[in-house]
Amino acid sequence: MTTTPPLFPDGPTLPADPSGEGPAKAVRPKAAARVLMPNRNQLELRASDLESLVPPGHRARLVWGYVERQDLTGLYAGIKAVEGGVGRAAIAPEILYALWLYATLEGVGHARGIARLTQAHDAYRWICGGVQVNYHTLADFRSQEGDALDELLTDHVASLMAAGVVKFKTAAQDGMRVRASAGAASFRREERLKACLEAAREQVATLKAQQADDPAGESARKQAAQLRR
Repeated sequence: MTTTPPLFPDGPTLPADPSGEGPAKAVRPKAAARVLMPNRNQLELRASDLESLVPPGHRARLVWGYVERQDLTGLYAGIKAVEGGVGRAAIAPEILYALWLYATLEGVGHARGIARLTQAHDAYRWICGGVQVNYHTLADFRSQEGDALDELLTDHVASLMAAGVVKFKTAAQDGMRVRASAGAASFRREERLKACLEAAREQVATLKAQQADDPAGESARKQAAQLRR
């Protein structure tokens, strides 16, 4: 009787598993988790317009509408760029004046502060309407117009307050605060107008003092003027 040789005579034999669970499985290293991390440096293109940044009835819209109805002929007198002529077009005085008027109501007195807000605050961006306004332009506009601009700001702030359209935010000065409202409701119209005018005058003077107390800004203005010359 012949015997059949084994199929794999030289193959290794598996050791017996004393636990009875079969051959042990190889342990594989765990792969690193794949997650999404924030990337705040990437650029995004968003479809939006400046008009949608400010809701109807916003203070910025009230200020711009008011400025559009004013006679600003005096502010146009110093503009040398004319239609058909050479040179770069000037920024409309309506924009510069509206920025200063809105800033006065908001309690902002530094040209540098307004310039930063035109980049970061929707209301100021809306007033600019896409026109780039820098610190030097704002500071020069305020200094060149001088007392005439102060009187214009005072009159217009008082008019807006007397009409009950706006109230400006208080500005600190020597531990005191300028009143943000113009008297009680029982005041007669003339008394209310006087109170509004006085409050507006104090606000304009306080904010102008803040601008004057900015030595870095004054030095920068002088350097810029020298470079332009």
